Amino acid sequence: MKPTAPVHIIVLSFGWRRRLIAFVAGALSALAMAPINFWPALFLTFPVLVWLIDSAGSGSGRWRGMTGAATVGWWFGFGYFLAGLYWIGFAFLVDAPTFGWLLPFAVIGLPAGLAIFFGLGAALARLIWTRGAMRILALAAALTVTEWLRGHVLTGFPWNALGYALTSPLLLAQTASVIGIWGLTFIAVAVFASPASLIDDRSETRLPWLPLALGVAVLAGLGGFGAMRLSHTPTRFDDKVHLRIMQPNLQQDVRFNYAAKQQVLDRYLALSNRASGPQSLGVHDATHLIWPESAFPFFLTREPDALAQIAQLLHGGTVLITGAVRLGEPVNPADPAAYNSIYVIDRDGSIVSLYDKVHLVPFGEYLPFQNLLERLGLQTITRQRGGFLAGDRRRSLVIPGAPPALPLICYEIIFPGEVMPPGRRPAWIVNVTNDGWFGISSGPYQHFQQARVRAIEVGLPLVRAANTGISAVVDPVGRIVGALPLGTEGVLDSSLPRPIATPIYARLGDVPAAMIVALALLAIIRQRLRPKIAKI
Repeated sequence: MKPTAPVHIIVLSFGWRRRLIAFVAGALSALAMAPINFWPALFLTFPVLVWLIDSAGSGSGRWRGMTGAATVGWWFGFGYFLAGLYWIGFAFLVDAPTFGWLLPFAVIGLPAGLAIFFGLGAALARLIWTRGAMRILALAAALTVTEWLRGHVLTGFPWNALGYALTSPLLLAQTASVIGIWGLTFIAVAVFASPASLIDDRSETRLPWLPLALGVAVLAGLGGFGAMRLSHTPTRFDDKVHLRIMQPNLQQDVRFNYAAKQQVLDRYLALSNRASGPQSLGVHDATHLIWPESAFPFFLTREPDALAQIAQLLHGGTVLITGAVRLGEPVNPADPAAYNSIYVIDRDGSIVSLYDKVHLVPFGEYLPFQNLLERLGLQTITRQRGGFLAGDRRRSLVIPGAPPALPLICYEIIFPGEVMPPGRRPAWIVNVTNDGWFGISSGPYQHFQQARVRAIEVGLPLVRAANTGISAVVDPVGRIVGALPLGTEGVLDSSLPRPIATPIYARLGDVPAAMIVALALLAIIRQRLRPKIAKI
């Protein structure tokens, strides 16, 4: 390696300067995520990570090098998650007197914990590090493995996985239908780290420009595949299903205030029946009305008057799909057990189908080590005593007048490979959520982007109802048919897009991504063994 002056500063840095460089590079990497989507920034930040790993513990042995790599990887990850997940702090300000003191622990503690996976990835990369361009594949393989682990360990949190950098524009996102977000993660790291080879000595990399040229060619190939897929997949609609999505834009202190129950219901009913044009019949133009997650500040089945008012709204034949908290059998008689659920309600006000959320949010919907933490005075942000109960399994939602739907509540939709229920394939995804916890921030945009990628991966249209936005209808290749902006109230009327043939990713899951990583590891092993074979 023959570093230039700016790279000398990176390679020869030590102590706090080295950690600061890694932190700033990581923080700038968050620019690649929604809503900014400036993925070219990664062409500058990922080479920095490569050079820092290059010089980690130089001349001090492999294990010392792994420790140094883990340190810079952790600081890179800490900067990345701190900049990308700052908005989580907004949730602790909804009830600031109760939860405000936890804000610094969440805003700093969560990124610090997630950064461990980046540190582990950098250490694993250093373990299989080699000279020349092949080290770029080592970093891509190692970070793909640890990003996958981040999506699964301790129930998982794959938010802002590195592969999302290649999901905007929509052309690039189409490859998710083949290799999923983990395959895109490998490609993203390999492509964006490729400029690191430009300073390599020719004894290490014969053609230092070749990795970058190949990276640009890969991006062009992704774009070409995406353009072809989009051009051959027009949006087709089910003419029998006419949707109306209601976005109330209610503040959290109102949504969870039982005293405001009639105020909330009145707003829902009036907004749902709002005319959308001169010839509009309001809700009666729709076959299906959709309300967001946890719509009511009460247990709906215990409020017959509320059900009667809903039935009156639906008397023309419209079916309501709504989020609601469902009362279950109490584990502790002193605390009501509840589920975060979706109800399907017909025109008579009868509940004809339901789904209970399976993948709950730690600390938001349940407390890990609940007995211990409650004795310390902690409670879930939703203030549900004892937390929510998890549903027993994923299942399709049977909806009168519409094909079976895949119900996903809030952040259930961010988990690739977990969204499909066994058995018959559903025809669409209905995702109800409440991103009102996070205000006007990056969080709701990132959530929506991840939901669009799930639609692409499984080839199903997405219908999303969010309290404060972004509510939308998305076709099975990720095109936005219609949407309501963040922070506004309104209704969105749309036909239901039809699904497409099952994509490769929906059939094979993470197998293609695993094969890519395995091939990269084989190439690295071959490179590392070559000198030994030559000596023999």
